[in-house]
Amino acid sequence: MTSELGDIGFGYRPRAAYACDPARSRGRLFDEAESPTRTPFQRDRDRIIHSTAFRRLKHKTQVFVAHEGDHYRTRLTHTIEVAQIARALARALCVDEDLAEAVALVHDFGHTPFGHTGEDALNEKMTLWGGFDHNAQSLRVVTRLERRYAEFDGLNLTWETLEGLVKHNGPLTDAAGRGLKGPVPRAILDYSELHDLELSRYASIEAQCAAIADDIAYNTHDIDDGIRSGLISLDMLEAVGLPGSILKGVRERYPALDAVRTGHELMRRQITMMVEDVIVTAKTNLARLSPGSPDAVRGAGETVVRFSDEMALAEKELKTFLYARLYRHPEVMRVRADAEQIVKDLFDAYFADPRAMPDGWREGLDRAEARIKARDVADFIAGMTDTYALKEHRRLFDRTPDLS
Repeated sequence: MTSELGDIGFGYRPRAAYACDPARSRGRLFDEAESPTRTPFQRDRDRIIHSTAFRRLKHKTQVFVAHEGDHYRTRLTHTIEVAQIARALARALCVDEDLAEAVALVHDFGHTPFGHTGEDALNEKMTLWGGFDHNAQSLRVVTRLERRYAEFDGLNLTWETLEGLVKHNGPLTDAAGRGLKGPVPRAILDYSELHDLELSRYASIEAQCAAIADDIAYNTHDIDDGIRSGLISLDMLEAVGLPGSILKGVRERYPALDAVRTGHELMRRQITMMVEDVIVTAKTNLARLSPGSPDAVRGAGETVVRFSDEMALAEKELKTFLYARLYRHPEVMRVRADAEQIVKDLFDAYFADPRAMPDGWREGLDRAEARIKARDVADFIAGMTDTYALKEHRRLFDRTPDLS
């Protein structure tokens, strides 16, 4: 173990050899003077938190449309939960917590209003111009669309944070550059030509911590929101392996516990079980692979921070349950259909007449080629909150669906 920043004086924290060292960051696309008080990864985290895109997450859908109730999770509350779990994993594995947190905080920046429904709608509308992918959109936000600094567009994040953003779920291409899950979005390819993100290699341990933290957070907290909504119940969960076994233990120990507290016990115990499983599995993988550097992790040929085989099967069963009983519930699907129409209507209206867009977006679009106009319209809509999308639809159309 070595000091996190070695010889440049940011204090001591144990750091494994396979951890990303901020003192040896591959830098930023635009050179900047280093901070005397913060590491490069801490600066990334701070820039992300102070961005406009981060604030917008407050009013973007996770599962339930944001205005349906104050107790449901939004993209912002989900993001904070992911960041907390990512930091816990990074700490346990002796890697850089700030980098893990930065990747977790930025991972949902590209999500549209109304969650995956909005993404599907924009992807359909953008079929002729390269489609729409929320991960590529996150990269566009932090490299182009945020305009806060005098000397560059975007947030000018470090290579390590951008690598984690783009590749936290694994490599995008094979060694020959062929997309592993279809064509790689143009925004990612274009940026990688400027600042090679090594798309055929795995991401850092820190980024992998953020990715698995995302799975842990939504697999657990979507249960909570589903119970609050009345679309699923504790009794339904008894037949699902992981939450069912936890519920059995809670009820045996606390037979008179009310349903609300029982649900909270389920949530916290499930998070703990999943986190501890990942830590044990990752440490086992690290002992087997013995990576001596962050690059050794990137070249390991496998995801190091993952669930055990047993937990992976339990998590897959839980996802199947959530898709059937929550994400595809008729009431959720009804709202999704209306939300999809709102996004499509907005795209058609702005594409037909860019003058319907506000100042700063519409200039020159009426004369732009279709590809440029379509991408700018998609950028504008993707940045909307649920509430702003509804407001714009009411302004432009005589009838707007009721999403309540």
